[in-house]
This record gives sequence, C-alpha cells and structure tokens, in this order.
Amino acid sequence: MSDVPESHPRYESLRLRERIIAGVEAGVTSPHGLIAHGRGEAYDYLLGEVSGAWADRAVEATAAYLLRAQRPVLSVNGNAAALVPDELVRLSAATGAPLEVNIFHTSSDREAAIARHLRAHGAGDVLLPDGVAALEGIESNRRFVHPRGILRADVIFVPLEDGDRCQALRRLGREVLTVDLNPLSRTARAATVTIVDNVIRALPALLEQIRQLQQQPPSHWQRIIEAFDNNSVLAQAENRIRSAEEA
Repeated sequence: MSDVPESHPRYESLRLRERIIAGVEAGVTSPHGLIAHGRGEAYDYLLGEVSGAWADRAVEATAAYLLRAQRPVLSVNGNAAALVPDELVRLSAATGAPLEVNIFHTSSDREAAIARHLRAHGAGDVLLPDGVAALEGIESNRRFVHPRGILRADVIFVPLEDGDRCQALRRLGREVLTVDLNPLSRTARAATVTIVDNVIRALPALLEQIRQLQQQPPSHWQRIIEAFDNNSVLAQAENRIRSAEEA
C-alpha cells in the first residue's frame, strides 16, 4: 500500500484487499476467500460503507447474547483472521469465549496457520478441529469441530459464516451470531442475530458495546435479547441497498 496515498477515495477498501492478499500469501486465507471478500465489498458499497442503525441494534443484541451465554465460542475462518485478528483476540478476552478455527476448504496446514496467526496477535489457547468431533446435519469440512468448543457451545459468534453450517447449528438449537454484509444470504436469514456490516467496523463496535453492557445487570441483557427482531434489521439493511440501487 506504500504506492497508494491515504487521500485516495478507495484507500480503505484497497487496504483491506491487501490484508486478504497477505492472508493468502501467509497460508491463512484460502484463494476462495478473495472472491468472498469481493462479494462483500460490493454490498458494503451499496450500504454506503457506513454502519447503519440496523447494525447498531444487532451489535447490541450480539453483545447481550455473548454476555448471557454459558458456553460461548468465537469461530474463526481465514478471512476473519486476516482482517480482524486483534479484535477477535480482544473479544475472546472480554467474553471468556475461546477462539476456535473452523474453515470450509479442508486444510490442516491452513488451520494451523490461522492458529499461529491468532497467537501472534496475542491469543493464548486456540481450539482446532480434532477430526473426530463433528456436527450433525452438515457434510462439508466445517462439520469437524473441537469437543470442548463449538460441539458443546450454546452461543457461537461466527463472522463471515457459510449458510450450511449456520442452518445446521440453528437446527441443533444453538444461538448463532454472525456478521454478513448480504442481508439476503442464507446465513443472514438463518442466524439468531445478523450484523449487516463490514467486519472491520462491526468488531470494534461490538467490543465497545460489551464494555458498556458489562456495567449492566443480566436482566438488562435479557431485555435487549427479547426486544431484538432479526427480520426487522435485515429488512432495514435490504431497503438501504435497494434505495442505493435505485438512486
């Protein structure tokens, strides 16, 4: 990025692309992650590259679910590790939720690279799939989990999720909290809470919201959860995108 001035109108977008590319070069991110990132970037452009009110409400609900959880887990794939490693480590420390590596495209080498990357950013123990413990109802590599992590979790934060596993987790009775720039995706519609926002904005906002809610009693967290309507925030985000298309 040394050849791109900060005054460039797409500087931030280009900076994030460089993080994903660096992730691929380091063996953290799959080349397929480049495509996924580009798709999300297009939705972010239509959302105005800002965090709307729909995202704010979802961030609050996500914080409440994580604080109320008995066995929360933070699921990490290659793109999330490349884009927000520091924030994920801080979120783990703030909530007590362990970090667990879980990727779609099978690669024990990449799973290990993601774990090393997270440790390099301050993580302690990072859970990896053991190749034995598996989620029911899903056939991809993401079915393999850690027996002390996702397998027994009651609440799972899964930024940049794929729809199959999100749907499987919901059928198994888990609460799924996700970050997805596409309000029409299977993940967004199946999740308990969907933050329709760029993960680089959503994670700092979530950390701040957790800090604030930790000052409140559990009864306050419960009221936030009961008042939250995921379909409503998805509709608001979709309306924003459609209004951008019509402009």
